[in-house]
Amino acid sequence: MMLAWRIAKAELRGGLRGFWVFLACLALGVAAIAGVGMVRAGIEAGLTDQGAVLLGGDAQVEFTYRFATAQERAFLDQIALKTSEIVDFRSMVVAGDAHVLTQVKAVDDNYPLLGSVQLEQGDLTTALQGTGAVMDGILADQIGLQLGDAFKLGAQTFTLQGRILREPDSATGGFALAPRTIVKTKALASSGLLEPGTLFDSSYRLQLPANADLAALQAQAEAKFRDSGLRWSDRRKAAPGVARFVDRIGAFLILVGLAGLAVGGVGVAAAVRSYLEAKIATIATLRTLGATGGLIFQTYLLQIAALAGLGVALGLILGVAVPLALAGPIQAALPFPAQIALYPRPIIEAAFYGTTSAFLFALWPLARSEKIRAAALYRGGLSGGWPRARYAIAMLALAALLIGGAVALSGTAMLALGTAGGVVAALIVLALAAWALTHLARRLSRLTLLRGKVATRTALAAIGAPRAETAQVVLALGLGLTVLAAVGQIDANLRAAISRDLPTRAPAFFFVDIQPDQIDGFRSKLTANPAVSKVDSAPMLRGIITQINGQDARKVAGEHWVLAGDRGITYAASQPANTKLTEGAWWPDNYQGPPQISFAAEEAAELGLKRGDNLTINILGRDITAEITSLREVDFSNAGIGFVLTLNPAAVAGAPHTDIATVYADAGAEAAILRDVATAYPNVTAISVKAAIGRVTEALTAIAKATTIAAMATLLTGFVVLMGAAASGERARIYESAVLKTLGASRARILLSFALRAALMGAAAGTVAIIAGGLAGWAVMRFVMDSPYAFEPASAFTIVLGGIAATLLASLIFVLRPLAARPAQVLRAQE
Repeated sequence: MMLAWRIAKAELRGGLRGFWVFLACLALGVAAIAGVGMVRAGIEAGLTDQGAVLLGGDAQVEFTYRFATAQERAFLDQIALKTSEIVDFRSMVVAGDAHVLTQVKAVDDNYPLLGSVQLEQGDLTTALQGTGAVMDGILADQIGLQLGDAFKLGAQTFTLQGRILREPDSATGGFALAPRTIVKTKALASSGLLEPGTLFDSSYRLQLPANADLAALQAQAEAKFRDSGLRWSDRRKAAPGVARFVDRIGAFLILVGLAGLAVGGVGVAAAVRSYLEAKIATIATLRTLGATGGLIFQTYLLQIAALAGLGVALGLILGVAVPLALAGPIQAALPFPAQIALYPRPIIEAAFYGTTSAFLFALWPLARSEKIRAAALYRGGLSGGWPRARYAIAMLALAALLIGGAVALSGTAMLALGTAGGVVAALIVLALAAWALTHLARRLSRLTLLRGKVATRTALAAIGAPRAETAQVVLALGLGLTVLAAVGQIDANLRAAISRDLPTRAPAFFFVDIQPDQIDGFRSKLTANPAVSKVDSAPMLRGIITQINGQDARKVAGEHWVLAGDRGITYAASQPANTKLTEGAWWPDNYQGPPQISFAAEEAAELGLKRGDNLTINILGRDITAEITSLREVDFSNAGIGFVLTLNPAAVAGAPHTDIATVYADAGAEAAILRDVATAYPNVTAISVKAAIGRVTEALTAIAKATTIAAMATLLTGFVVLMGAAASGERARIYESAVLKTLGASRARILLSFALRAALMGAAAGTVAIIAGGLAGWAVMRFVMDSPYAFEPASAFTIVLGGIAATLLASLIFVLRPLAARPAQVLRAQE
């Protein structure tokens, strides 16, 4: 090993010529992973450090559709230095003819306990005096409200006294369907918006003593009010939804970065092979002087290790420097706190990925060189067949280490394994496509049909040549285009699903908070409107499934969405007309026995529930235990009314509740319907389905942009590999150009031949990328999004054109020297 290191050092003194592709590919992949990791770590640190500010207090206790009882409030005031009560609900802002949905936050005099609400001018305390209100500037502009203008929430008139710039606790509110309005809770007394059974959440923010034991207080609160539906959270994990989202999107982007490293790995392998071919004379001399294959392998392995270390270091410097340099803009752009700084974990993670992938892809050409004899080396070219078994085992071990590391570090095992499987499958398909293209081009170049077509025959012959860069180009460009194609197909299918389903299947509005004494008049008013085609309504309560067969529900069924927070619950005396039971039977009319449940069949299967199981549901602080006696089909895809859980009426008799309704109407009549309902029933809240889906679309678009940028980074790495392939093949093209010129070919014909081979390889890479990206898009839509998939041709056509353009550009950059070559000089030097 010492001798190998001496030889390696001697060769490295000759410089890094020929290794710029190796370094660029490795540095780009490592930089992408390190950069994403730095931003994710900064957000996680911000959420942890600013947990109390994000939460609005050291701890928070929440209730669904009710306020804390006197006993609960007394306990909270006892353990806290100061308590602030927040009420959150949706309502309609009415100003003139404008009726717009808003997310209302009703606060007391202690709000906010921590942090401050930033207004464009003035302060919150002054703005909320009397019936003053502040709202998001976007909402004010949408309605056309100026400071001092009046508007209504329910039956109460408010005056706009400020425009919100930022709320300190906005990150803990989850996904909002509408912009924010803040008022005082006492100002809503005459609004009719907080009647029993209406949809609202109350939360109590607690400022605790500095030495408070959060875990002990949580245990005490949950034990004391175990059956009241109380939910505790504190600064230790203030915004779990944001943290989960950041963690998952960060993990996904890192996995996309790993796909970029796989593209770079193709460049690494090609660069090592090219470097070893340039060292044929050196290796041959060493073998002649008695060097063993093991010594040669160790010598060049040490060189590759040194260069890999340099490439990883460059990538880490770039990946750390960019987020640190842009820390200010990044932190200002994010809707939650971030502390962009130097964090060790993303650096270690990126270094692990870069180092492992570099050795994984470099090992094959290094191992093959060990078997070659001196005589074969003098005849030129790296050959020698398959490497020894120990090297194959080492490569498998490195691949397992890389995939295992991705699974462990990403925290999303299925996503990591799916990405790894997709990359491996894509590489195999692309390798087969490159092999097929090589053999097909070789056969086509010999066809009599192409006699006289010099440019075409030479292009095909060059693609099918034994040492052509065909495999390198198809693998590198194809994998980058595959990632981009998959992102394009997924994005197009999501948009298509939204535009396809919304106008034909979805209602125009959801109406909520309809009081029981209003539902008959509400239905009569709307069914009498000729623009309304259908009105569906149902009573609704909200409850939390706390136990399954007497045990904690989450411990039994895991973190399923049905168990995450409160669920909509309805009751029905008889089986609804459009309800199809899959198991069991509906309860009899006027049933007064023990509570019974009809549960959604698909969700029951996911939770592991069956007929005969007992569920405990907490509704407004009261526990109801009921038996599942039937399962039924529930279709949530049409945006209509659908409940996972339906009870018999006697089970919830006397519980305050409201009704909800869906209204299907002509698009042109929506404004008039909204105006009429708001005038007749000011307490009723309308949610536009189109607007809600638009908000979801905005979120999906933002995610799509992030993944597209990551995919473009992968494609950039692929382009670097193309440039390397074009550079390494420049000598061969110079010789080829000299021969063709000697035989009478013009520069234009030679240029056409070069362009044709580039276009054919680009088209092949693009075509395979469309197939592989389409399959990946189908898998994501089918198994992750649970949505139908349709091939989207526009982005596919763009992918093929992009592949052709990329290879043409990379090839033509290195075409000047071959075209300018003088045959006499080139051929004389070859002799």
